[in-house]
Amino acid sequence: MTFSKRLAAASAVVIAAGTASALAATKSMLPLGPGANTERTTFQAFYDGHKDAYFVTDVSSKSQATAMHINFSKELAGVKGAPAQYFVLGHAAAGQLSVFGSEPGEDDYNPLWEEFFVTWKAGVKPVLLVKDDQIKGLAKKGKLTLRDAHVVLNAPIVKVGK
Repeated sequence: MTFSKRLAAASAVVIAAGTASALAATKSMLPLGPGANTERTTFQAFYDGHKDAYFVTDVSSKSQATAMHINFSKELAGVKGAPAQYFVLGHAAAGQLSVFGSEPGEDDYNPLWEEFFVTWKAGVKPVLLVKDDQIKGLAKKGKLTLRDAHVVLNAPIVKVGK
């Protein structure tokens, strides 16, 4: 067998193996149905000093679901141990966004969030809150209050900032 015939035969084996691998991978994927690009509003929130982008799909509060035009999911209320998402109510520093307690790549990340409301105490000048540890530290010092809203929000982070 000439070199070119051996090369052609070896190439055919490699191509066949690649095709078989691709078919096997395709068969193990979920049958999600046809894909389509759609518009979805994304929001920004801080995590450890940078901004992440996320969108909101479902919430365990019927009033929030109505106000935000998203899905109400009573079942989400039973979720325990979700990371926190902090929302500053009332007076806030310029540029304040909500603050995540985790993000993709962290051990405790998932797209479900336990909502906490943050309120600055009277007489305290608000500073920009950009980290969950910062919020917890200021709460321990008595500069702000944290209130568990007892609401779970389904809000996947779709882009991690730098």
